[in-house]
Amino acid sequence: MEWFQAVVLGLVQGLTEFLPVSSSGHLTIFKALFGIDAENLSFEVAVHAATVVSTIVAFRKEIWDIIGGVFKFRYNEQTQYFLKICVSMIPVFIVGVFFKDFVTDIFGSGLVIVGAMLLLTAVLLFVGEVLSNRQARKAALEGREPGKEVGYKEAFIIGIGQAFAVLPGLSRSGTTIATGLMLGVRKSAMAQFSFLMVLIPILGEAFLQLVGGDFAAESSGISTLSLILGTLTAFGSGYVACRWMIRIVQKARLRYFSIYCCAAAVLCFVLEMTKAV
Repeated sequence: MEWFQAVVLGLVQGLTEFLPVSSSGHLTIFKALFGIDAENLSFEVAVHAATVVSTIVAFRKEIWDIIGGVFKFRYNEQTQYFLKICVSMIPVFIVGVFFKDFVTDIFGSGLVIVGAMLLLTAVLLFVGEVLSNRQARKAALEGREPGKEVGYKEAFIIGIGQAFAVLPGLSRSGTTIATGLMLGVRKSAMAQFSFLMVLIPILGEAFLQLVGGDFAAESSGISTLSLILGTLTAFGSGYVACRWMIRIVQKARLRYFSIYCCAAAVLCFVLEMTKAV
């Protein structure tokens, strides 16, 4: 992998991790465009970790508030929020423990499944926006604030959405945000919860790969310069996308991303047909 390819892939990872268009799907697309067939685990772990760090920086005040509340060792608002995040992680934990091999096989299925999952992402985004806008109009007519906070039931259902989003092309942020909006969760609350709920699973996965030695075993396929540049680019673009996405969800303008996902799906099918010729 050349350094400029690492920069582009880092930029793509950072932007698409938080925008509802699937980071794994876009990495697959750009690898196909670059002609990169080999999977480099060290690079993917590094850029994923960089986007997690960008989330921590973007939500540093909220995270510090939650940590401070939890360590008061009382059942307060912060402890309740933390427990909801834990509940949301149950489905993805089950998938990681019992269906890891199946998911790994799916990730190797190529551009066709990425395109199909991008189309599914488009549908979820469109439906989520339509239902959210409908609920907002109803709330305005009734003279009340639109939306509600994330409850334990909503956290678990949103966690199921995150578990399905391990499929390449099915956007994690798109799936979780759309699921929350369908459940009637307030837009701003859903954006924050969606970004915070993924921190522990991604950090946990990276830690397991480091402990297992897979990171070091795959590190020979990329230079140190490329790894550093890709990681820094992923961090910077991830921070920008994270802050941008919060404003987008608050305005519920997800239809444009739905259209984009359809276009990206078409590109996947075209690239796959080109390979077959």
